[in-house]
Amino acid sequence: MNITATHIAYLHTCHRKLWLFSNGIQMEHTSELVAEGKLISETTYLDRARKYTELEIDGVKIDFYDAKDRVVHEVKKSDKVEHAHIAQVTYYLYVLARNGVEQPSAIIEYPKLKQRECIDWNDDFLEKGKLWEQETEQIASAENCPPLINKPICKNCSYFELCYVGEEEV
Repeated sequence: MNITATHIAYLHTCHRKLWLFSNGIQMEHTSELVAEGKLISETTYLDRARKYTELEIDGVKIDFYDAKDRVVHEVKKSDKVEHAHIAQVTYYLYVLARNGVEQPSAIIEYPKLKQRECIDWNDDFLEKGKLWEQETEQIASAENCPPLINKPICKNCSYFELCYVGEEEV
C-alpha cells in the first residue's frame, strides 16, 4: 500500500473514512468544502507557484516546497487549527527526512484565521511516521469497515451521506 499524507490526515480524523478511502471509495470529488479548500489554496498566495517547487516523493505530493530552506508550505481552508493538519504536515517532514532532507520544517497557513502554525523538525517524527504507517496499514487492511464515530465533524465530511445512508437523523 502506498501511504499518502491524506491517509495520515484521515488516520487522525476518522478510521472509517481512512478505511473507505484506502479501499477505493473516494468521495472528495463530491464535496463543496474540498472544492472551496482547493480554491483558497490556489488563489490566496498567488506567487507561491513561482517561488516554490511542487514535490512528489514516495507517493506524497507537496504543493509548495522551499528546497533552499527545506520548508513545506501548506494552506488550509479550515476556520480552526486541526490536529489532522499537523499530523499530515508532520508526515511530509517524516518522508522528507527518510529521503535524506536534514531537519525539514513546515508552515501551515490558515488564511481565514490569518494564522500560521510552524512545525519545526523533531527526531520523534521518525518514530511517529513509522507508527502511523503501521496503524494505517492495519486499519486499511481490516476485513470490516470501522464503525461510525458520530461526531460533529461528520456533518461536514465528504463521506457523510455514504456513512449515514439509512441512519436516523444525526
